[in-house]
Amino acid sequence: MIDLVLAQASAAKAPQIDWAAISPLVALAAGAVVVLMLGLARSRVARTVVVPGATVVAFLAAIGLCVWQWGEAPTSVVSGALRVDDLSLGLTVLICAGGIGAVAMSVGSVTTEDAGHGEYHALLLASAMGMVVLAGAEDLVALFLGFELLSIPLYVLCASEMRRATSLESGLKYLIVGSVGSAVLLYGLALIYGATGTTGYHAIDAAIEVSGFSSDVLLLTGVGLAMTGLAFKASVAPFHQWTPDVYEGAPTAITGFMAVATKAAAFGVILRLFDVALISTATTWAPIMAALATITIIVGNVGALGQSSVKRMLAYSSVAQAGYLLAGVVVTTQLGISATAFYLAAYLLMNVAAFAVLAARERELGHGEGDTLTALNGLGAQRPVLGWSISIAMLALAGFPATAGFFGKIYLIQASVDNGYAWLAVVIVLGSAMSLAYYLRVISAVWAGGEDRDATSVRATTPSGQPVMAGGAPEADEAPAARSVLATRDGDEPGEAGRRAPAAGLGHPLAVGTALVCTLATVGFGLFPQPLFDVAQDAGRAFASLL
Repeated sequence: MIDLVLAQASAAKAPQIDWAAISPLVALAAGAVVVLMLGLARSRVARTVVVPGATVVAFLAAIGLCVWQWGEAPTSVVSGALRVDDLSLGLTVLICAGGIGAVAMSVGSVTTEDAGHGEYHALLLASAMGMVVLAGAEDLVALFLGFELLSIPLYVLCASEMRRATSLESGLKYLIVGSVGSAVLLYGLALIYGATGTTGYHAIDAAIEVSGFSSDVLLLTGVGLAMTGLAFKASVAPFHQWTPDVYEGAPTAITGFMAVATKAAAFGVILRLFDVALISTATTWAPIMAALATITIIVGNVGALGQSSVKRMLAYSSVAQAGYLLAGVVVTTQLGISATAFYLAAYLLMNVAAFAVLAARERELGHGEGDTLTALNGLGAQRPVLGWSISIAMLALAGFPATAGFFGKIYLIQASVDNGYAWLAVVIVLGSAMSLAYYLRVISAVWAGGEDRDATSVRATTPSGQPVMAGGAPEADEAPAARSVLATRDGDEPGEAGRRAPAAGLGHPLAVGTALVCTLATVGFGLFPQPLFDVAQDAGRAFASLL
């Protein structure tokens, strides 16, 4: 018996690993390890400059490796668990771009000081790894592993400002709701496996077609539970309740990262699971998903109307945007996939620009003060770059012409109409018109706000702890009062004010630069959308043989 086992072991061959195909994932994993080790350095320069720099290098390396493989024939790796094609590569680029934006907004912030520079950036890279796995998963086991690898680091990152009650509350709420969503998803995947006897997407589709049990109760229950679990992650109504509280309480950089990168990963896996593995049951789930899209658009837009916190408003906006993106999944066509990919790219640019402005404003006005409409009053006159950036971002989110958001919605509307969902296209148009009511409130505050933020309201400090006026000059006689106000905010102990309001320093220009770059890209792709159209069409063609 022992001889037989030894003979079988000697005959076994190691699995073939396509290192080129998984190289973006390897780059992120290696970057996470290196960044974590660099974070142990005693030198403050190493922790505050080298660690963020190494994180950006890891993200850029992953993007470069994706570009290197672009246009190659689709391939399955890790025994068919992951699929590397232009769609997964494109989503990886979006995820990494969102990560770079988060790093730029985080430099010099309170968040990295509280969480630890190495730990914070390593968790950011680890979450991005989970998103990449999720975007390329074509097996139920890989799907769940990517789902958890994405979520667990984000639970910690949301609560990374440990001395701020709202941040801890955000992390706890996300943990509880995320755990419920994970449990529901896992139960649904288990039922799909029980009904089909396999975990591979293609094998699931073949089993449904051969057995003819597309109306089987066990299978349909699993599909419903899987849809519900993924709806939690994508902020689809009515499973969106966690989104406003978590977005508002989490650090601004993490909120921006969650808003764009998590959305890209979630819709990547929704496209693959429903338009590949469960395509044979589309007549059952597509009408339900179309109804969810309608509810999500209405709930998101109505919920955003009465918000005074811009982060909460953007959270409800994110819910509405999820409804628009669901239209691309519902139509189950190559055009729908291309439209979804295009809109995800536009959505990333619009949202990162908006959150970068909020991060920059938070540095100028003090911790926790940058995300209200009042904080944006007169921003256009005081900080024209920030004023124009957030104004263009709001118009793009509403689908205003000459922005990338306009062509993104046109693309989704075209896909809906071409596949018999003209009524859903009408809902998209009406939702976009409704969204102007709250997006224009932000623009009005920026350009017509009556309140002037004078020097006494600016709570950013110099490295020595002196408050900085709006023009950048320290004002010595107001230092004790400003430090006293900061020391009592959010339960801080006296004497911690200087640490709780870090210098504008390097972080502020990086946040402003991020907002400016994303704004220019939003307008650029609004005036010349063809390059982004070409990329989206390549992503759609990756599914041509599967639909």
